[in-house]
Amino acid sequence: MARDQSIAERVDRLELPFNEFGVDPYGVSKKHLVLAASAFTVLYRYYFRVRCFGIEHVPPRGRAMLVGNHSGGYAIDGAMLLTSLFLEMEQPRLGQGMVEKFMNNLPFASLWTSRTGQFTGLPEHARQLLEDDRLLMVFPEGARGTAKLYRERYSLVDFGTGFIRLALQTRTPIIPVGILGGGTAVPTVANLYKLGRLVGVPYIPVTPYLLPLPLPAPVELHYGEPITLTGTGDEDDDVIASYVEQVKSRIAGLIEKGRQLRSRRLRA
Repeated sequence: MARDQSIAERVDRLELPFNEFGVDPYGVSKKHLVLAASAFTVLYRYYFRVRCFGIEHVPPRGRAMLVGNHSGGYAIDGAMLLTSLFLEMEQPRLGQGMVEKFMNNLPFASLWTSRTGQFTGLPEHARQLLEDDRLLMVFPEGARGTAKLYRERYSLVDFGTGFIRLALQTRTPIIPVGILGGGTAVPTVANLYKLGRLVGVPYIPVTPYLLPLPLPAPVELHYGEPITLTGTGDEDDDVIASYVEQVKSRIAGLIEKGRQLRSRRLRA
């Protein structure tokens, strides 16, 4: 009960324009945030035992874009990143992500994602959130990232470029995030794409124990210093590609730094 009250208090401290019914202009609901945060806090603290580094690089208010790597069959990494913003920051913030379109077809998923601030990944949604000085979470690898096999868990696949143009157009700083542990929590050895399409998802991950249930593997979040890019968003593709590589390189560096820190801890 004490923990539930603490979570409710942190929801009350979110600097969002909730009305008298506890709902903001985007339809984000205090009630749903408390329930979701309560569940994710248990996973964050006791199941995945998340370690968070560099959270001070996230501004306490104002627009910013969190850009991270994806792995692990499904978005465990995204859920833990959002939970870190809520739990670890002195002034809690609501991170808002762009979810895959198939989520709207899953039972109850559409309601819960929208009520907790996670919206379909359309450019107009992302732009509006940033123009309203929200905190946007982006995974440029998309579903290709979560589809990585266990042996590829620390690698990065191709990034989309839309997030760079959006950051330039809205003059938004990019905060790179290197995430470790998602690919270990769901150690994917194969993906069933045809079966996934039959049930309305991109694929179904297969683990050595068959079921795609997450193991209690430690997760680490490494936030880097903000990247401020200059431009209008109308630059040539080669300029945008160079910016993408700059962000991708920073994330790769954070992943490698995290692996080295973890290796030293294990040897100590």
